[in-house]
Amino acid sequence: MKKILLTLISALVFATGAFAAEEGPTWDKAPNHTNDLPALQNGAKLFVNYCLGCHSAAFMRYNRLRDIGLTEQQIKDNLLFATDKVGETMKASIDPKQAKEWFGANPPDLTLVARSRSGHGGSGADYLYTYLRTFYPDSTKATGWNNLVFPNVGMPHVLWQLQGERQPQYETREEHGHEEKVFTGWKQVTPGTMTPLEYDQAVADLVGYLTWMSEPAQNSRVRVGVWVLLYLAVFTFLAWRLNAAFWKEVR
Repeated sequence: MKKILLTLISALVFATGAFAAEEGPTWDKAPNHTNDLPALQNGAKLFVNYCLGCHSAAFMRYNRLRDIGLTEQQIKDNLLFATDKVGETMKASIDPKQAKEWFGANPPDLTLVARSRSGHGGSGADYLYTYLRTFYPDSTKATGWNNLVFPNVGMPHVLWQLQGERQPQYETREEHGHEEKVFTGWKQVTPGTMTPLEYDQAVADLVGYLTWMSEPAQNSRVRVGVWVLLYLAVFTFLAWRLNAAFWKEVR
């Protein structure tokens, strides 16, 4: 029993040391664009052009995009592929068998990804915002890319032409008797078609759309909730004053 306990402790220490040996970035706070219709429309365009080829959004219909200010004709002209119809769900055209051969697994559905990826580092939007901005070239990977937030990810950097190529920079520090590589920033290797600020704004729009898509009724729910709370506050005040008026003679 003692040997088993010592083995587990050693494994835990080794795993902790290995994790600390190369510390990645913390999750950045994603801008909230779920109420910004132009940003959501741009995010929808980026999703269709760069994500929908591999990732489905099987619980979202194209015609639901009318909720972010697009007309049915705009959806047909700008966001539909040749064989799709405006009432259909957003399904990827990739063959699942080929996807598994290329990437090692079938790309996941993204309808609820902004809600499922929340964790100790922040919200799902924070995770996606950081993830889409931390790809770097890695010749040892089949796709040629790796990611600091999701190491050894099978997904290539589909937005690399917009962002360009960057390499993470580390600083070696000694803490608690062992050396530790701490992430300090990025070095731009080749420029993209967007400036770093423009790329961050584009990713924020895309993440805003993914967040909206995970619960399209959220904004309406919040607005209704505010009015309900205001109504309850007014009703509570009136009930309190009526109660005082009814019982003043008894007292």
